[in-house]
Amino acid sequence: MNPYGYNYYQEFIPNHYNYYAPYDYDAFIQQTEQYEGNRQPPLERRVSQLERQNERQGREITRLNDEIRRLNREINRISREFNRINQLVTQLNERVEQHTRRLNRLNQRLRAVENRLDLPFTPGEGGF
Repeated sequence: MNPYGYNYYQEFIPNHYNYYAPYDYDAFIQQTEQYEGNRQPPLERRVSQLERQNERQGREITRLNDEIRRLNREINRISREFNRINQLVTQLNERVEQHTRRLNRLNQRLRAVENRLDLPFTPGEGGF
């Protein structure tokens, strides 16, 4: 210290001037908080993001493939049921045709008997 009470450094250093350069602490905190969430460089972050997206898409593709397999099994089941019903309908149609042919033959035989016996057939008389 100066014994005469005069600080000769005072004239070289203005009162409003600090010894340290001003620093924006708010910007530093914002930058730090932003960096805390993403500690990886941008390229690595993008690669990680794409890998996660790839995993999600892979899981979705697997789920959709399982759904497609399930739907194909259901389609096959319905197709087999449809084929079975078609076979039944075909069998029923054959039986109906057989009965129709039998009825036609019976009607022909009845007409032949009517013609031989000269029986007049009129539907209004309630019978043969």
